[in-house]
Amino acid sequence: MTIEKLLHGVDAFSTWIGKAFAWLIVALMLLVVVEVFKRYILNMPTAWVFDVSNMLYGTLFMMCGAYALAHDAHVRGDFLYGSMPPRRQAFLDLILYVAFFLPGIIALTWAGWVYFGESLSMRETTFNATPLPIYPFKFMIPIAGAVVLVQGLSEMVRCVVCLRTGQWTPRLKDAEEIDVVEQQLAGSTYVDEKAKQEAIAKAKNIDEMARQRMEQD
Repeated sequence: MTIEKLLHGVDAFSTWIGKAFAWLIVALMLLVVVEVFKRYILNMPTAWVFDVSNMLYGTLFMMCGAYALAHDAHVRGDFLYGSMPPRRQAFLDLILYVAFFLPGIIALTWAGWVYFGESLSMRETTFNATPLPIYPFKFMIPIAGAVVLVQGLSEMVRCVVCLRTGQWTPRLKDAEEIDVVEQQLAGSTYVDEKAKQEAIAKAKNIDEMARQRMEQD
């Protein structure tokens, strides 16, 4: 197995995890819609909805962290980074991963496991009229930490490869906004073929200009 296949395998795993847990946003939306209807139309509020919505959102946020890391979606605050050559970027990333990422994520994973164990031992529940178990939600903390740790180790390997070759290893591509636009236009029956191609070309041109501006910044 080549290094690139290994990196893409980890990327694919993180992407699968992120997409699977992204469905929680649908459950969260339905939960809130039903609760708003019950509370304001039927005057029958549910005591446990607030706790469940927090758990769902927290799980969604934590379990999609590795997906964001795999697709380089985290915001960078350093405007100098984009102007650096790949080797310098890789060197800086590797230092920051070792100095900050590894200690932080390892501490999060370990502390999360202890946190979950304590909650499980006392069968911890919420403090409302309908008590709900909290320990399954707290179990997501070490799981999320472990998944992000695996992806972070993959990113460190990517940095080492870039230091050796001078080029970043291509990332595993996921569906982007431009792909969705193209797919929707291709399936439309109300737009003629010429208009479809012009719209797709314009969308790609806008996307390319945006990418160039990001690289310049």
